Amino acid sequence: MTAAPEHPPVVSAFRRGAWQESLDTAALPGSPARRLALVPEIVAHADRRWWRSAQAALPPLTDRRARIRTALDLFAHGTVTVGGLGPQSAAAFRGALWESAGLPGPLVERWCALLADGVAHRELPDADDALALVALPGNTFTCLDSVLDQAERSAAVWVRPSRREPLSAARLVAALLAADWPAERIGLYPTGQRDLHGLVKLTDRHVVYGGAGLAASMRDAPTLTLHGPGRGCALVPPGLPVDDAVAWLLPLVAADSGRFCRNVRTVVCLDADPEPVAKALATALDGLHPGPAPDPAAPDWPLTAFRDPGEAERATAHVRACLRAGDRLLTREPPVVESAGGDVFVRPHLVLLDGRFAVPSDVAHPLVGHEVPFPFAAVLGATAEAGRAIADGSLFVHRPPTPHS
Repeated sequence: MTAAPEHPPVVSAFRRGAWQESLDTAALPGSPARRLALVPEIVAHADRRWWRSAQAALPPLTDRRARIRTALDLFAHGTVTVGGLGPQSAAAFRGALWESAGLPGPLVERWCALLADGVAHRELPDADDALALVALPGNTFTCLDSVLDQAERSAAVWVRPSRREPLSAARLVAALLAADWPAERIGLYPTGQRDLHGLVKLTDRHVVYGGAGLAASMRDAPTLTLHGPGRGCALVPPGLPVDDAVAWLLPLVAADSGRFCRNVRTVVCLDADPEPVAKALATALDGLHPGPAPDPAAPDWPLTAFRDPGEAERATAHVRACLRAGDRLLTREPPVVESAGGDVFVRPHLVLLDGRFAVPSDVAHPLVGHEVPFPFAAVLGATAEAGRAIADGSLFVHRPPTPHS
């Protein structure tokens, strides 16, 4: 007799002050199998009406900063109860992130510390009566800082997690509840992509993370803070020694596995031949391997694993498809590697773009500002005018910490 297959656990939504199941679910990447409960737009509409009546009966929320600090400590180190998953220890959380999203332990530790540091250095905002929405990306859970910011300033906050990585958002909601955050003032609203615009219409203030397509479709929404592509760039001044340039650029490209909007995607060598810097930086990037750093004293810049079948190959193929005649991929290691345990990684990529970028129109290259979920940079030589055009299109512009002649 064959035993009936077990149903995979389903991460619940959190709405109307309680963890809620749903008939509509989506599969999460990785193994073991997990699913995510989705909130249909019609249900969110009803919850907005419920919130209007519930809000009037809520007492003022005091000690927000202290509760958030407690929640962050639980998030990083404690055991909290996540709807659909049950009690989850810190070790189980890290294991789930590795299995589902391919996030290695050192990266999780770093991102937890960044969340705590962000709260410690942020001024206390004035609270208002807004119902806020935070729609998160799937590349890094440090964007949960926006959830904490809105929790401190809003009457309530609804969190719309990425379907690629909802586990950290669900755990943060569970940690806030364990820190005595009023259940009516927090929500976890996983939805399909098409329902995001509906959530924006239902809420009073919105913080939305997303790519270029989403940014274009939502830029005109009122009371919206949109975190679109960062297109981080680094401006290398003439005369900067190659070794110094590589020591400065390597963490900007490779830290956080290339998952941050601040990561450098374009290296601009101003009024100088870019090839020496590009070749040396490519060699340094080729030295980064999946798993722990071989030298314990070396910086730990781990690579993330790709869990969706074929995703790694598609991401690297897209970079190659954007190459123009004369462009060269200088990194020499195999672009996609598989560990003995079957984990798939994308190695860092560095491309040297052909020609000298002299005028602003030259920078319309598909690899200038190109963002992919692994360490990648395009290196080019440019005049000061073309360099300014690239910087003007970047949210994060990096310059060497000390001037060089």
